[in-house]
Amino acid sequence: MIATRIRQLACAAAVAGAALTVFPAGAADVSAWDGDSRSGMRLIAGNAVAGSPNGVLRAGVEIRLAPGWKTYWRYPGDSGVPPRLDFGGSSNVKSATVLWPSPRRFADETGASIGYKDNVIFPLQVTPVDRALPAVLRVKIDYAVCEKLCIPVEGHAELTLPVAASTQEARLAAAEASVPKPVALNEGTVFAVRAVRREAGASAQRVVIDVMAPEHFKVDLFAEGPAPEWALPLPKPMAGAPAGFRRFAFDLDGLPAGARAEGAILTLTAVAGTSAIEVKAHLD
Repeated sequence: MIATRIRQLACAAAVAGAALTVFPAGAADVSAWDGDSRSGMRLIAGNAVAGSPNGVLRAGVEIRLAPGWKTYWRYPGDSGVPPRLDFGGSSNVKSATVLWPSPRRFADETGASIGYKDNVIFPLQVTPVDRALPAVLRVKIDYAVCEKLCIPVEGHAELTLPVAASTQEARLAAAEASVPKPVALNEGTVFAVRAVRREAGASAQRVVIDVMAPEHFKVDLFAEGPAPEWALPLPKPMAGAPAGFRRFAFDLDGLPAGARAEGAILTLTAVAGTSAIEVKAHLD
């Protein structure tokens, strides 16, 4: 009887130890900050995505900014440097997909840029190699912070996923909600990109976009080419839109050498209040 009880206790201890290995009790859901008085970055961890067949884990890269400082979106506009994230040093991580919250337009002496102020969380969707084991997420991020001058920054962070009952779930959910929703051209009854067309301008062909949005919303629009080498101008608001619409336009400038506009696919990100959509549009 005693020997049987000892074996039962040993077995229970082994199972508990294995459970602690897979889901560490009390594991941290944030890494240490890496930065200075101007900015800092860290990793934050959420829970596993419910119902995901691949065991996708929720996480995020958080950047804090001092008052008056900004950092940049994936396409920075006329000036600036987009963040570059490298997860190559991670363990048991098959992939880490970065999501981009809707940005703001900033104007300064060098032109218009696109990015963020205060704090921003870039949500991550992390797929482990083996979902039964913890994933150790390690990130190296190169980004720039700007006030009057721009300063390049390199940040490093490490965090183990998943985390049971993460305290960061609400913040990650809010960041994910601010990511532009992919929709088709002309999809939507209240907020939509209704039309994209080319017109002959004085010096180059011009792209004109009509965005439908409620009248009381502040609306902005950003345009990206089919490859990072495309440096399209920021769309500018223009007059002449029908009631209930905003009209934007930009010249087809900033194409890389040898690139053709015909048939190219643009990514258009429209922001109206706290809502944002992303539309793929052919330049036919």
